[in-house]
Amino acid sequence: MSRNGQDGALVSIGTFRMPAGTRFTQHTHRAHQLAWASHGTLTVDVASRRWVLPTTRALWIPSGVPHEVVSAGHTTMTSLYLSASPSGPGRWAAVQPVGVRPLLAELIGYLDDPGLGAEHRARGEAVFLDLLTPVTATALETPIPADPRARQVARELLDDPACALAVDAWARRVGTSGRTLARLFLAGTGMTFGRWRTLVRIQAALPALAAGEPLQRVSRGVGYETVSAFVAAFRRETGTTPGAYFGAGRKKAGVRLPASALCPRLPAG
Repeated sequence: MSRNGQDGALVSIGTFRMPAGTRFTQHTHRAHQLAWASHGTLTVDVASRRWVLPTTRALWIPSGVPHEVVSAGHTTMTSLYLSASPSGPGRWAAVQPVGVRPLLAELIGYLDDPGLGAEHRARGEAVFLDLLTPVTATALETPIPADPRARQVARELLDDPACALAVDAWARRVGTSGRTLARLFLAGTGMTFGRWRTLVRIQAALPALAAGEPLQRVSRGVGYETVSAFVAAFRRETGTTPGAYFGAGRKKAGVRLPASALCPRLPAG
């Protein structure tokens, strides 16, 4: 791990190398956090909500909010910590996805320079705050239903998104009817069973897409028989194609990080 910041600085930055499967179990910070995968893809769980973040998205996590972070593939997480004092930059009171354009990514790298002078840092931090732009994240959020039967189905689908069982078959496995299970998903997640499964499949595909794997392999790996069916589902839920979703960010958004940025645990703050 490396963590840069100066006395009196508004923003301090921590970088974490996360091999595939790395999990930072539920924790909180005294500071507000902006969690960003500068390379790879991050999964962040907050209560029953889950976000999968490519390099073009970050997640604002307010001070004191419990959250868990997981890397599906090799990932570098860059976390920005902002003071939670009354005079600090309290952007949002709730968890909020934020767009990371190349300009913001470059600015984060600029602020991560430990030799940056106080005057330059202050100007850079002001621009950084101006560039924090909220984005919608409909396709990146999959609430977990509270009912134990629906929750069991949800957990199994998260483990195996490609499973093609219909809702009636899932219902028999958990001792209920298809109509009841469908109702439980709608009540517990705010969406139909079919749409929830689509979102899970899109989430599961993001790490492979971020790694540049071929669309045919990715689509089959998450349960689609054809690339066109996968792309249509992806566009329907995100409003864009897989390639455009990552856009130039996959090549440009990464910040060059030191080889020493390996952290086995989270910072205390």
